[in-house]
Amino acid sequence: MTVIPVRPTEPLPLVAEPADPTDTPGTPHLRLDVTRAVRRYRLLARLFGRDAVHYAVKANPHPDLVLALAAAGCHFDVASPGEVAVALAARADPGRLLYSNPVKRRDDVASAATLRVRRFVADSASEVVKISHAAPGAEVLIRLATSGLGSDWPLSGKFGCAVEDLVTLLGLAADRGLDPVGIAFHVGSQQRDPGRWEPPIAEAARAWREAATVGVPLRVLDVGGGFPADHEGEHPRLVTYRDVIVAALDRHFGRVRPELVIEPGRGLVGDAGWVVSEVLGVSWRAGRRWVYLDVGVYTGLVETLGESIRYRLDTTQVGGPCGPVVLAGPTCDSVDVLYEQNPVHLPLSLGEGDRVVFRSAGAYTSSYSTVGFNGFSPLPTVLGPVPSAGRS
Repeated sequence: MTVIPVRPTEPLPLVAEPADPTDTPGTPHLRLDVTRAVRRYRLLARLFGRDAVHYAVKANPHPDLVLALAAAGCHFDVASPGEVAVALAARADPGRLLYSNPVKRRDDVASAATLRVRRFVADSASEVVKISHAAPGAEVLIRLATSGLGSDWPLSGKFGCAVEDLVTLLGLAADRGLDPVGIAFHVGSQQRDPGRWEPPIAEAARAWREAATVGVPLRVLDVGGGFPADHEGEHPRLVTYRDVIVAALDRHFGRVRPELVIEPGRGLVGDAGWVVSEVLGVSWRAGRRWVYLDVGVYTGLVETLGESIRYRLDTTQVGGPCGPVVLAGPTCDSVDVLYEQNPVHLPLSLGEGDRVVFRSAGAYTSSYSTVGFNGFSPLPTVLGPVPSAGRS
């Protein structure tokens, strides 16, 4: 077997750790607390089982974070050659990586298989056939579509097969010489309703039993991510999510419980980071106060599009009256507006040079930042502690 050398992707920009985040020279940046992320992993491992937890590397692929999680025993959900490389550079077991992207380049599947990655996700007949050619004998999970209802960032529509196609695709995988090990689904990111796991678990259980009757025994159920960070609004504690999921497994699978997989991204690293920004200017437009920051949609805050993810904010101005503001980023693109339809309330004294902190921003910020749109540099990362955020 030819083994391709693994070269990790370039680390995200890193600056020296400051004594106090609000005094850090240079904004914007993501301050990332790797220790806090590892503690969240250990909580998830206690709740769901150590082998169940596969960190979604796309949420934040910083090499120091992935290395610390791997050392703690975490497995990984990867979706590209770059994420495979980051995980393997951290000495993750390639046999425990879950390549969860349902549509992949054929060469990427073959390269991953050469590196001993053996578990892939598909949601169509063409993808099953592709995997059978590029990674003969590989394990395959078929992804089931879900509604995404109850989540702040739905993942419905683009991926997932209809429930009536599950058994057909599992059978096709077996016919093509693959090992159809189970079913995967995702109920949407920042899912606030634990009950949303029940319908796909019930559908998976029915397909599980039907597959067994046609000689395709299954063993793995991947219930995805969706576990929340402490953004604006209420959500249950993680233990509630665990209890609801376990109860649904008991109801629909009975004593023959599947091997469980979860894919936390935001729910593992979200509360371990905050984005520190600086006010560039304040102006009034049509009777509304606008605050412009040096961070925006293109420098890490993509999830504010449609005001889907609403971060909790702090500022260096404390006390005194607050009022509504439209919050905007630094680029010349008119899309670069964070909160306008539902303005945030910030101190009236806020002005140029003051700091604005986006809490629970450890996930999907540095990894979403562009490489230099409008000449603005990618969001750098500072390693260091952040205060506790919300409930776990």
